[in-house]
Amino acid sequence: MTTGVSRRTLLIGAATAVLAAGPLVSVAAAAAAKVPKVLVIGLDGALLNRIKDADAPHLKALMAGGLTAASSLYAKPMAETSSGPGWSTIITGVWPDKHGVRDNTFVGANYARYPDFLTRVETAKPALSTYAVASWAPIPNTIFSSKVDTRVATPEAEYDTGTTARAVARLKDADPDAVFVALDNVDHAGHSSGAASQAYLDAIHGVDAQTGAIVAALRARASYGQEDWLIMVTADHGHTDAGGHGGSSWQERQTFVIADGPGVSAGSTRHDVKIVDIAASALAHLGVPVDPAWGLDGRPLNVPSADAFDTLRGALGTRVDESGIGSTVLGFTRTPPAGWSVDNSRMGTGGVTEWRGWSFTTDEFWTKTERDQQRESNVRSRNVFAVADGDEWHDRSVTGTFDSTLISPAYPVTGGRPATLAFSTHYRQEAPQKGEVLVSYDGGAPVSVKTYTADAIARSESLTLQVPAGAAQARVRFRYTGGNNWYWVIDGVKITAG
Repeated sequence: MTTGVSRRTLLIGAATAVLAAGPLVSVAAAAAAKVPKVLVIGLDGALLNRIKDADAPHLKALMAGGLTAASSLYAKPMAETSSGPGWSTIITGVWPDKHGVRDNTFVGANYARYPDFLTRVETAKPALSTYAVASWAPIPNTIFSSKVDTRVATPEAEYDTGTTARAVARLKDADPDAVFVALDNVDHAGHSSGAASQAYLDAIHGVDAQTGAIVAALRARASYGQEDWLIMVTADHGHTDAGGHGGSSWQERQTFVIADGPGVSAGSTRHDVKIVDIAASALAHLGVPVDPAWGLDGRPLNVPSADAFDTLRGALGTRVDESGIGSTVLGFTRTPPAGWSVDNSRMGTGGVTEWRGWSFTTDEFWTKTERDQQRESNVRSRNVFAVADGDEWHDRSVTGTFDSTLISPAYPVTGGRPATLAFSTHYRQEAPQKGEVLVSYDGGAPVSVKTYTADAIARSESLTLQVPAGAAQARVRFRYTGGNNWYWVIDGVKITAG
């Protein structure tokens, strides 16, 4: 195991040479010579809104210096909102339907196929130094593999104090490249006193001080000026006001990402970031190329994917007919984004206003319409997404059936060459319901390329299109038909020309 000193010396020399080359060489080139390093701090059971309420100057300083993103979780049957699935999702960069951990028993874990991000670092760059320390023993003992250079489960008697001291010592006395630290006390306070309690706020204040000590040790390193640190803070699940987690309530499903580092805009708020992005961001920052064959669900923080539906966030309104959603929650519009349209010419009348044909909504708004019907499992949609929800539409008197078509703008294609249609879908079936994907070329008749008549839960689709000779444009239609059945979600639609 190398210490990294020789590598740092070479990089410092490279930076000096760049600066000596004169004004024609950019300062950015010198910055690029810095040694990339990653610190991830996990705060078990911490709620973002309560961090904002608490005396937490160190966490708030990281928020001011970087980005803050609320991120929501799944619920059963995908997985419980508990620590095993939560930490596994963060550390592997995939959702529970891939990593297989559905509760704290870890039965069904598929870490061989979806290993932790430190193991991926060790596989790709074994010279890098990796370190994991946690107050909850299953994190270093079960989720992180033996390929990680150092894994420490803090003795129970030392708890978060010992975890913090070990992390500080590692940053002060060694030369780690990737560090994961998990503190547990906020979760204990949540269980004993509830998230609405002063004890919970006090626990946040305590882990804030410990986070501050860890970050201070990082920034006090003698080599800090030659290092390029990406710091990320997150949580594995939320807590109810009364205390507890594991269920499907909005508070239990809450987590977040706070990130401070290169390419992150200071004081920014993001709606397109999820906790699966932490592993991908760490790998990208350390120069480990993400192989598509790994099947990661996350993407690097500084590589947002443009999505037309997300442009509607500023146009979202509050509830009209839905009664289970707070009156101030912004979360739906039936007006499509520029270039898109909705054909409701065959749509029945009446029903719940919010879902009269294809609508555009958010996880918070849509899942609060009705819990425990697998809306919570729509984990692969981000920010604003499109929904056709016959089940909710029928909650008021209707005439006719649900028959609505979402129509994309025209995408450029190359005639005679295959193209790829990609999108995320979350479809729950109950006959006579049907979802159909149709594609038309240069204004011609739409041709069916995919039909859904069985559940397709939280799936990423990639369909090969056989583009006719001479065609220059393709348009996609998503037609949903049914009675008082379930729903269909679409997001991230794009066509890549061959």
